[in-house]
Amino acid sequence: MFKRIVTYLMVILVLILLDQFSKYLVVTNIGLHLSIEIIPGFFELTYVRNTGMGFSLLEGALNLFYIVTPFAIILLAYLLYKDRHTKWYNQLSFLLMIGGAIGNYIDRLRLGYVIDFLSFDIFSYHFPIFNLADTFLTVGVALFLICYIFEIRHGKNSISKN
Repeated sequence: MFKRIVTYLMVILVLILLDQFSKYLVVTNIGLHLSIEIIPGFFELTYVRNTGMGFSLLEGALNLFYIVTPFAIILLAYLLYKDRHTKWYNQLSFLLMIGGAIGNYIDRLRLGYVIDFLSFDIFSYHFPIFNLADTFLTVGVALFLICYIFEIRHGKNSISKN
């Protein structure tokens, strides 16, 4: 069990470090509201500050995030512990969500906003600017939902048991 906890903590730490280092690189190399085009017409790095949640939802609700995020992290950690005997991809979904939540929470506590920089234009639609922590959260939620739906369809859902 100790080895598993250390592994979980290492994965979460790597996710947080990737997120924070990418944000550091953006802040030190791109001016606020400026862009660097990577793939013309599709992808650019654009430094913006977000006082909302992923994809700028709930803009300005910083106090809500100060309260809700720690509870969400604790709940995810509990679900990870409770689900510790399931497949690795179920556990990975929780680790991604925890790492992403902590990455953005660090920004909110330290700066009062979240640093976003990944900007995509997909078929003339300008997708909201986001960061690696948002990516970890989104992939974690998607992976969790896929696993959950798959397990329900096959009668193996461990989360709904107990």
